[in-house]
Amino acid sequence: MELNTLERALHTARALVMADLVAGDVAEAQIVSLVEDAVTHRRWWVEQWPEGVSYVTGLIAQDVQDALLERYGRWPLCPVCTEGPHALDVEPELGPDPHWVCTETAVSVAPVGGLAGVLRR
Repeated sequence: MELNTLERALHTARALVMADLVAGDVAEAQIVSLVEDAVTHRRWWVEQWPEGVSYVTGLIAQDVQDALLERYGRWPLCPVCTEGPHALDVEPELGPDPHWVCTETAVSVAPVGGLAGVLRR
């Protein structure tokens, strides 16, 4: 895989996940470090499996979501449901064009990187 393609995909994924963290007002220094860790891990992953480059945005979003759950709690919280707070999921789990989805209502809430349009009121 061409290095520029890999770096472009990683920078785009980082920017999209950061946009969602900013939209949710959780882009603190420690959390930004989690994004950088996920990007580093996925750089290695894509170098091993170049065909997976189109999946990297969703995977980084999931990696950050998992790391946040372990350290800080659920993120991003669903803005659709009124029944108790729960986190959105990234779908498809391994595929291009990832979206944040409410699995309770099967509603696609926003593409990864697009939470600002639904979280800010």
